[in-house]
Amino acid sequence: MVCKCESMCSCDEPTHIDKIIRDLTDQEVRFYSNDNISDHLYATDINEIRKAVELNMREVLRCLIIDVDNDHNAQDTAKRVAKMFVDEIFYGRYQPAPKVTAFPNASNYDQIYVTGPITVRSMCAHHMMPIKGKAYIGVYPGNNVIGLSKFNRLVDWVCSRPQIQEEMTEQIADVIEGSTNAKGIAVVVQAEHFCMTHRGVKEHESDMSTSVMRGSFRDDKSLKQEFFNIMARMK
Repeated sequence: MVCKCESMCSCDEPTHIDKIIRDLTDQEVRFYSNDNISDHLYATDINEIRKAVELNMREVLRCLIIDVDNDHNAQDTAKRVAKMFVDEIFYGRYQPAPKVTAFPNASNYDQIYVTGPITVRSMCAHHMMPIKGKAYIGVYPGNNVIGLSKFNRLVDWVCSRPQIQEEMTEQIADVIEGSTNAKGIAVVVQAEHFCMTHRGVKEHESDMSTSVMRGSFRDDKSLKQEFFNIMARMK
């Protein structure tokens, strides 16, 4: 961890980031890359995280032998990257879930409904490269329903973290299930991984598909097949 000084040094002074990590550890709060830690952060913490990312990102650029002092292309890069990480592509770690209002299933609708494709934009936790694709969600409703746009907002919130696709698909199912109390939840994610298409084998024809089936979709094969049939027509 780089200290509060503006240059590399041997200073051992604890930083605000050290304090956040110590507090999370003392409270036995997990802070993995795809965990949401918003309940344990203050607004001042978010500001300090931005500052720390900017300072350390500047050092990363220096380690790449980029002249951050004189190169007009790189002078503000560290600040832009810090804002991008904290406020945009990883906001799902630092901000609470979007507010979702559940409405009574007044007509007792007892058929499945499917929404998608929902754009997926995430980041691979292994190489910090983008994951881009589509999500499809099926719901066999119970007593409550939620607004259609809320599916998109919840998916974006979950995806805005560094992670792997399998866990991301599970987390999408978790938040949809928690918001709807549905009798069945189906989630399919199909995505391109830039850690494979833009490095390594550089293979552009291979996407990854993951699925999670819960409740009625797991127990009733006909409902599961109906979901996949509808999903196929939506592509």
